[in-house]
Amino acid sequence: MPNTKSAKRRTRKTKVQALVNRVRKSKYKLALKQMNAFLDEGKLKEAKDFFPKFNSKLMKIAKTGVVSKKNVARKISRIAKKIGKLEK
Repeated sequence: MPNTKSAKRRTRKTKVQALVNRVRKSKYKLALKQMNAFLDEGKLKEAKDFFPKFNSKLMKIAKTGVVSKKNVARKISRIAKKIGKLEK
């Protein structure tokens, strides 16, 4: 339980930031699920069209620190590799 005035403010700020992080994390997971759905169904055209938006969404989320940049780079790389395999 916070005792000082600054500690009370900090707990309010932490609650708000936790909510923001949760929303960003859900957007990250939603983008991954959407892209994986395109790839699993073999919808190459939709996956290629969505890829730039997918890349942008993930990098924006990584920039805020909710998910690490290395993690996002790895996901993007693997998705690009899957799209390349589907093209062949």
